[in-house]
Amino acid sequence: MTETELHIALNSGRISKSQIDDLVLQLQQAPQLAKTLYKEIIAEDKEGTFNASWTFDHLMRKKLTYLLPFFDDFVNGLAQLKTESCIRPVAHVCEMVCEAYFKKKDPVFIENITHDQLEKILTVCFDWLIGPMNMAPKVFSMTSLYYLGLRFDWVHPELKLVLEDSYATGTTGYKNRAKKTLDKLAKLGV
Repeated sequence: MTETELHIALNSGRISKSQIDDLVLQLQQAPQLAKTLYKEIIAEDKEGTFNASWTFDHLMRKKLTYLLPFFDDFVNGLAQLKTESCIRPVAHVCEMVCEAYFKKKDPVFIENITHDQLEKILTVCFDWLIGPMNMAPKVFSMTSLYYLGLRFDWVHPELKLVLEDSYATGTTGYKNRAKKTLDKLAKLGV
């Protein structure tokens, strides 16, 4: 697959789950195109489409390390995203990165992600958590923030306040994740 073929595949109308799966298989054979796929997300966000973001999420589920060669571009692009359809899958990727780094303690992630990059994820996750959007990006963000709070000690008290304040108005899924997160924070003495 070439960059042009990827662009055409992503911009030929809405794609189905099976088409996404096919694209992911092709991208696994050409992992250097993961950066191009991310650039497509930035472009899509301005147009209000989401084929690239869904494909990106599914590719990262298969092989999260494809993200590392352009991780700086990834974190620098997060704050630019405005469309919830693009933010949701990217917020999920942020959650997967935080889990790889903090929960799994994957040395590949620990060695290749800087303090400043983690801080950029932290900033955007707080923006997504407190911003006026649907619950899925908020749920992914709260989990990312929980893990990031293991590095940045001011995060856990702030996260606790936000979750306690927003709990009553959240969806069932939001409340479930918020409760689990608050329980984890309580175990840490927050």
